[in-house]
Amino acid sequence: MSKPAYQLFSKQTQAIIFNLQPNAIQRMLDFDYVCKRETPSVAAIINPSAKNGGYHKTFWGTREILIPIYQNIAAAAARHPKADVVINFSSFRSAYGTSIESMDVPTINTVVIIAEGVPERRARELAALATAKGKTVIGPATVGGILAGGFKIGNTGGTIDAIIESKLQRQGSVGFVSKSGGMSNEAYNIISQNSNGLYEGIAIGGDSYPGSTLLDHLLRYEANPDIAMLVCLGEVGGTEEYKIVEAVKEGRIKKPMVCWVTGTIATKMTGEVQFGHAGAKAGSSAETAEAKNAALREAGVIVPNSFDDYGDKIRETYEKLVANGSIVVVPDPEIPPIPQDLKTIEKTGAVRKPTGIICTITDDRGDEPLYCGIPMSKVIESNMPLGEMIGLLWFKKKLPAFASEFIEIVLRLTADHGPCVSGAHNTIITARAGRDLMSAVASGILTIGPRFGGAVSGAAQMFSEAMAANITPLQFIQQMKAKGINIQGIGHKIKSATNPDVRVTLLKKFARENFPVTPHLDYALEVEKITLTKRNNLILNVDGAIGILFLDLMAACGDLFSAEEKAEIIEFGILNGLFMLGRTIGMVGHYFDQKRLRSALYRHPMDDVLYDLPSAEEMGYSFE
Repeated sequence: MSKPAYQLFSKQTQAIIFNLQPNAIQRMLDFDYVCKRETPSVAAIINPSAKNGGYHKTFWGTREILIPIYQNIAAAAARHPKADVVINFSSFRSAYGTSIESMDVPTINTVVIIAEGVPERRARELAALATAKGKTVIGPATVGGILAGGFKIGNTGGTIDAIIESKLQRQGSVGFVSKSGGMSNEAYNIISQNSNGLYEGIAIGGDSYPGSTLLDHLLRYEANPDIAMLVCLGEVGGTEEYKIVEAVKEGRIKKPMVCWVTGTIATKMTGEVQFGHAGAKAGSSAETAEAKNAALREAGVIVPNSFDDYGDKIRETYEKLVANGSIVVVPDPEIPPIPQDLKTIEKTGAVRKPTGIICTITDDRGDEPLYCGIPMSKVIESNMPLGEMIGLLWFKKKLPAFASEFIEIVLRLTADHGPCVSGAHNTIITARAGRDLMSAVASGILTIGPRFGGAVSGAAQMFSEAMAANITPLQFIQQMKAKGINIQGIGHKIKSATNPDVRVTLLKKFARENFPVTPHLDYALEVEKITLTKRNNLILNVDGAIGILFLDLMAACGDLFSAEEKAEIIEFGILNGLFMLGRTIGMVGHYFDQKRLRSALYRHPMDDVLYDLPSAEEMGYSFE
C-alpha cells in the first residue's frame, strides 16, 4: 500500500544506511523496539570497501540480528525493494555523488544527507534533482528527523532515554520543523511537556541551501489529517520564513502554528554576525530574527515574546485544540523495558557476570601483556632466557638458571632429527600436497605419541611411580614384563650401546655437571644396564632422558615444586610439550624446505609396499 504524498515515513519504513555506523544503527533499532515495530527499520548497509558483502551483527531487543552489507546502493535496493529511504553518512566530499546515486534508484523516495559542508552549488543541484524526480532530500548538515512511534533517522532524538523522556515512542499531534538538529532535540522535549507530543519532526539542516525547506514540510503537515498543530523554529539569516508568511496569508497553511525565529540577540551586536550554521547570518535587516518574527506575528502565526515563552505558546494552542475537540487525548501505551548493553551495565558495577574462562598465567587487559605478573617489556629489556619465560608461562615459577638452561638445551636438541621420522615426514608429505604451513606442521605434531616424542611424559610417569613404590630396577622391569607393557623411554630403532645417541650423552653430561643430585637418572641407568643384556638397542632414549631428568630438575628445585604440582605436571602430559615445542622448529623448516624446492606431490613407491590381498574366490565371488 503506497503512502500519501504528505507522508515520508510510516511504521513500516525501512532505510539503507550508507557507511557503517554501529551506534546510529543500534539507536534506530532500539527505537523500533520501544515503538513495537514488527520489522527492523534498517534493511541494509552500504560499505563500498566490502567487496564480498557480509553482515553487521546488532541487537533487535534482546536478540541479535544480522543486517546485510552491500558494496553499492543499487545492489542493496535490488535485494530490498521495500526500503525507500537512504541515510547517507558519507563525508562532505563524497556526499554529492552517493546522493545522486541514491536518487537514481526508483525505489528510493527520501535521501537524508548527514554531512556538513557540501558545496553550495552541489547542494542546489541536489535540491533541483530531487524536485525533478519527485523525491525528498533532508539535509545536508542535518541530524535527520523522526516519525514518533514509527521511524527514526540515525541519531535523531539522542539516546533512548531522551527519546522516552520526550515521549517520541508514541504518536502525538504536533508537526515540527527546524533548521537545527540540536535545537530540534530540545524542541521535542518542550513539545512533549506542553502537548500530547510530536507526530513528526524534521531538521532540514543548517547549510545555506538545504534540499528541502521549512515550508515544504509545513505544507506536508498541513495536508496530514493526523497532525493538528504546527510548530516551527527558524533562525536568523535567509528569507525562508517569509515564504511561510506568504503561505499563511494565502490560506495554504490553516492549522494553528507556533513559530519562533532564533537569533534576536544579533541586533544587539555591531556588524554582521554568523551563528553556528552556514546559513545563520543576516546580510540585511529583513534577514534578522526580529524582522521575521514580526512578519510571522502580523500574518497570524503564534509568535512568543522570546524563546522562554515557546513552551507556553505551544501549551496554550494545544489546550484550545483539546477544548474544541480537534485533539482527543489518549493514554500513553506501555513502554517495553529497554535491554541494556552488558558493557554499559558492567561500568556501573550493577551486574555480576560469571566468567567463561579462567587464566592465571597471562593478563592482556592493560597496555601490554603480563607474563605471570611480569610486564612483557621487562621480559625483553632484561633479556630473559627462553627457558625462564617457559617456566613462567608453563609452571608459574621463576626457575633457577640451571633449570632454565636445561629447558633450552632440550629445545635445541629436539629441534629436528631429519626427514625420516614421522613428524617431519608427515610435514613434508602435507607440504608437497600443496597445503599451508599450519596444516603441514599440524599433521606432523599429530604424530607425537607414545612411539614418537610423546614418551617424555610416559617415561616420567613410569619411573616416578617405580621409585615412589621403592622397587628395584629389576623388579620394575619384571612388573612391566608381567603386564605386557613396554617401558617408555627405553629403546631406540637405530641407536644402541655401541652407537649411542649423542643427544642423550649431552643431557646426561649437563645433568651431572649442573644438577645437585640425579636419583631418577641413576635409577634409569640401572634399568638400562639390565635391558641391554637382552638387546643392544634397549638403551635410554632421548624421550626418556628428557622426562626422567625433568623429575630430577623438579627435585633439585627444592620446595619450588610441591608434591601436588609434580604429580599434575606428569599427569597432564605437560612434559611432552618440551618435545612438541622443540620439534616444531624443525617441522617449520621442513615445510619451508619443500616449498623452496618446489617439490611435487609425493606418491609412495609401489615397490615399497607389500600387496597381500585374498583372491576373489577366497572372498566367495565367481565371475565366470
